[in-house]
Amino acid sequence: MIGFAFCGSFCTHARALAVLRGLRERGEAVLPIFSPAAAATDTRFGTAAAFTAEAERVCGRRGVYTVKDAEPLGPKTPLSELIVCPCTGTTLARLASGLSETAVTMAAKAHLRRNGRILLAPATNDAMGASLANIAALYNRKNYYFLPMLQDDPEKKPYSLVSCFELLPEALDAMREGRQLLPLFREIPEKG
Repeated sequence: MIGFAFCGSFCTHARALAVLRGLRERGEAVLPIFSPAAAATDTRFGTAAAFTAEAERVCGRRGVYTVKDAEPLGPKTPLSELIVCPCTGTTLARLASGLSETAVTMAAKAHLRRNGRILLAPATNDAMGASLANIAALYNRKNYYFLPMLQDDPEKKPYSLVSCFELLPEALDAMREGRQLLPLFREIPEKG
């Protein structure tokens, strides 16, 4: 079973849910995992309750919300892979520092105990700023893979990167083969 962890990049939740639906249509069994922000924050993009309910409906199972419930995902209830989509700058920092105080980061720690592979889908306004060091650190570590990214609005948000969510199935297949889908940084599609 794949673990699919959601963090609080609220403007990308609809895209992450679309990717999740695509995985289920491919026949993948998926367990939803939620960061505290994703599980409890209502925003202009929708309520946390509606978001988590839809993810659980798509997966056909209750999600993981606590550190206590995420801890067994390594030794007792192993995952085949872990996807963190979207992965915020905060979660990148926690992972790079080895911190495990959320359900998402504990799921990662538990999964890494079994030498499991993790696919990160960053979506953060500071990816080319403060988070760049964490992206580089994780890119350089064994068992971390990245969904290719692009600048979503270089004029108004010059430090922001968002993952190319539509490439997730291809990136997952590449990760299963032990390779990073490249190029990691993609060009912005021309408008028109």
